[in-house]
Amino acid sequence: MESRDQSNLQLKKASSCYSSIIEKKQTFSPSVIVIGGGFGGIAAARALHDASFQVVLLESRDRLGGRVCTDYSFGFPVDMGASWLHGVCEENPLAPLIGKLGLPLYRTSGDNSVLYDHDLESYALYDIDGKKVPQELVTKIGDVFESILKETDKVRQELSEDISILEAITIVLERRPDLRAEGLSHKVLQWYICRMEGWFASDADTISLKYWDQEELLSGGHGLMVRGYCPVINTLAKGLDIRLGHRVTKIMQRHNGVKVTVEDGRTFVADAAVVAVPLGVLKAKRITFEPRLPEWKETAIADLGVGTENKIALHFDKVFWPNVEFLGVVASSSYGCSYFLNLHKATGHPVLVYMPAGRLALDMEKMSDEAAANVAYMQLKTILPDACEPIQYLVSHWGTDINSLGSYSFDTGKQLAKSIPELCMVPSQLA
Repeated sequence: MESRDQSNLQLKKASSCYSSIIEKKQTFSPSVIVIGGGFGGIAAARALHDASFQVVLLESRDRLGGRVCTDYSFGFPVDMGASWLHGVCEENPLAPLIGKLGLPLYRTSGDNSVLYDHDLESYALYDIDGKKVPQELVTKIGDVFESILKETDKVRQELSEDISILEAITIVLERRPDLRAEGLSHKVLQWYICRMEGWFASDADTISLKYWDQEELLSGGHGLMVRGYCPVINTLAKGLDIRLGHRVTKIMQRHNGVKVTVEDGRTFVADAAVVAVPLGVLKAKRITFEPRLPEWKETAIADLGVGTENKIALHFDKVFWPNVEFLGVVASSSYGCSYFLNLHKATGHPVLVYMPAGRLALDMEKMSDEAAANVAYMQLKTILPDACEPIQYLVSHWGTDINSLGSYSFDTGKQLAKSIPELCMVPSQLA
C-alpha cells in the first residue's frame, strides 16, 4: 500500500482547523485529547504539544502507527501497511523529515506514473500458463489503456449523473472497437485495470468516473521506504504522552470541554478533542458522539468509500525471480489478475509481497493466514515453476481489523465535492 498525496494535502488542511486555536494568546495551557495514533493523530499531537498544549494521545492498539505497521519478525523491516512516499518533494510534509533522518528511499520506476508505466525495467507479466507476456504487448496495451482512460473523460462530460469507471470503460469499448482487446491482449488489459483497483483499494465498478482522476499528485515521483516507516513514527511521537490499549467508545461534549470514555469505562476530560481515527472506524460508528455529529458531517462520512488492499509477504531463502520491481499474473478478469512487489530489488532481502485489493482482498481475509499465504505462493509457482517454498510469511487484514476497517478512502461520487472540505478531520489514508 502507498501513502497518498491526498493525505498530505488534507493534513495541511486539517492543521488549519487547529490554527485559530493555537494562535490564541491564552494565559493558561489548554488541554487536548487526540484519539488515534496513526500518522494523522501523531502529527496533530506533535503540533499541539510543540505549541504548549497539554496533550494526551489515546490509541486502541498496543502499538503506534495505525496503518503504518513495520514488522521485524523476518529479522529485517517489512512494511505491512504504508510503504511508499508519493511526492518526494518539499511540498510533502514527510519528505524533509525522512531526509533529515537519513532514511533511504528506493525510487520506483515511472516517476509520477500511477496507473500505467512504460518503463520495461519495472515489471514482468506472465500468463496463467507460465508463459511470459512479450514486453512489446505490455507496452502496446499500456498505450491502449491510456487511450481508454482519456476517452472516459468524454463520457464524463456527456453525463449529468455519475457512473463507475468500469461502466465508462464499457461504454468506450462499445464506441471504439479499435480499442477492444482479445485473447492475451484482453488479459493484459485486465491486469492494468487490476493495478488501477490496487491504487484505489477497490473494484472498478465502485470507483467514481466523475472524481477518479481528481487527485493532484505532488512532484518528485515515488519512493519506497527501505527501512520502513517505523523510524518516522517514533521520531514524531518522541516525548508525547501516549496511552496504548485505550479504545475510545464515546466522546461527549460538555459545556466546558469534552469527556472521552474508553472501552474499560475509564474517562478522560479536556478542553477539546481531535478525532484522528480511520474513516472505516467512523463509518462503522464504533465511536458514539454525544451530541451526535451534524447531519452534513455524518453524510460526508457515509458518502466517502473505504477500500481494502492487503499484503502477503513471502520470505524465501534465495532469490529465484527476475530482477524487476513487479511480477504480474494476467487473467481474463481483473479479479483473477495479481501482482507481487519485489522487495529484493529495493532492500536486498529475498521477499516478494503479494498485494490483493478490493473484493479479492476481502475474500482472502476470510481464509486462515496459512491458506492465504499458500494462495499467493501457488500464484507464484504457476508462473515460476522453480519457485521454492517460503520459509516465513506475514499476512495483513486491514479490511477486518477492528482498528482500521479498511486501508484508505476512495471516491464513490456521492457528494464527494462537498464531503472532503466539510469533513475537517485529520486524514489517515495510507497505502
